[in-house]
Amino acid sequence: MEENFSQNFKQQQLKSERVKIAYKEKENFLRKKLDSVGIKGNFEIFLLACKKEMILEVWAKKRNTKQFSFLISYPFCAFSGELGPKRQEGDLQIPEGFYHIDVYNPWSTYYLAMRVNYPNVSDLILTTNKQHPGGDICIHGDCCTIGCIPLTDDKIKELYLLCVEAKSAGQGNIPVYIFPSRLDDKNFESLKKEFSDNSELILFWENLKEGYDFFEKNKTLPTFSVDKKGKYIFR
Repeated sequence: MEENFSQNFKQQQLKSERVKIAYKEKENFLRKKLDSVGIKGNFEIFLLACKKEMILEVWAKKRNTKQFSFLISYPFCAFSGELGPKRQEGDLQIPEGFYHIDVYNPWSTYYLAMRVNYPNVSDLILTTNKQHPGGDICIHGDCCTIGCIPLTDDKIKELYLLCVEAKSAGQGNIPVYIFPSRLDDKNFESLKKEFSDNSELILFWENLKEGYDFFEKNKTLPTFSVDKKGKYIFR
């Protein structure tokens, strides 16, 4: 069943001329990148975005192995909002938290687009507007944004192809973790000083830092749930 679904997914994507172009232009380059970190055949990926640095990193691993290796990074080509989570529709914020890709759009107005599952369970609890928490947050081409992560049409071809290949090889969800900045101890101390008048925000970032630190230490993804206050609980 999984294999049939995966094959059908790729076939559907290849109905788009833009996806066909991405394969033609980028497949060889990306195969060489994967080879460079010892990955041949089926693979899984993980996306890590840092807003202050305006960077999205791609990490990859062979299927049925545990640890990810850094593969490639892409700069945001535009930015909206400020540091801090998205809490309602129209606030222009890029979300912060632990997400995954839930929609692939090869016919997007923004060339190619992949939507992240904002609002997630935590966001729905912590939103300041229960009726209109916002949505349709994507990683996409072009260079405009009202809360999304744009990478240019050229670079989204690469990322989109990687995600299609990982999903068509059987990866169910592709995780997307979005942080206010790199949350190593030094950067976190800087954030605490800069936002010292916002204890609620600092507590939220302390919670995100638990997941950030887990990945940095282990190069594997943490297992987590969300409590009734919207806090991520890591195991």
